[in-house]
Amino acid sequence: MRYEILGPLRIVDGNKYATINARKVEIVLSVLLIRADQVVSLEQLMLEVWGEDLPRRATAGLHVYISQLRKLLRARCSGDSHVETRAPGYVLRKGHDEIDAHLFPQLVDTGRSLLREKRLDRAAEQFEAALDLWRGPALGHGGSGPAANGPIIDGFSTWLAEVRLECQEMLAECRLQLGRHREAVGTLYALIAENPMRESFYRQLMLALYRSERQADALKVYQSVRKTLNDEMGLEPGRPLQDLQRAILAGDRRLMALPAASGR
Repeated sequence: MRYEILGPLRIVDGNKYATINARKVEIVLSVLLIRADQVVSLEQLMLEVWGEDLPRRATAGLHVYISQLRKLLRARCSGDSHVETRAPGYVLRKGHDEIDAHLFPQLVDTGRSLLREKRLDRAAEQFEAALDLWRGPALGHGGSGPAANGPIIDGFSTWLAEVRLECQEMLAECRLQLGRHREAVGTLYALIAENPMRESFYRQLMLALYRSERQADALKVYQSVRKTLNDEMGLEPGRPLQDLQRAILAGDRRLMALPAASGR
């Protein structure tokens, strides 16, 4: 069985999947999955469910949500995960069940190591597999899923989003080093539209365009990031972008050179 939280939360069991319609039960399961095999205290769970504005019978309400969650796991799922009472709260023992948000950083770490070793094809495969796990914002955060009231879901969602950006950046780097610059252009334009303050994507796009014999478009990208940074922050582009612009203006052929890659 597999828990998927890289998107709206769902439980996948073979070719079937289940979702949770009760928002507060969904939040409880989300927190227990984030902290799988770790005890989450009653106070932490109540903070996630209600924020600082706790109802008078919050503890009793939380016990009800745990009971409903246990019934759902027993009735609709064939995996061996279960929720245990463990002072000072509860723990989800996942057993042999999978959680996609645990697999995602493992794939990214493997890809990062392969990239350092210049095993570029293998690294790109790992990054692509990691990104393929995503179905939307983690836990539907910012979408139709549960709105986080506490630091566990907020912090985890923010961390996952940052790792995803790093993964996208490293995948683009692999493609550039493999000479797949034309393939990278469209993706980088989309990433910039979503992350207009991330200078590394502009740098990669400028290089991809230059290698695709689109020098003028590469220089337009520099003007775009310069205007964005000036308008939003009163800043100039960083040194890597400035150096790249000067190299493109000079027609520096070294920008076309690809690093030697190791074997798979």
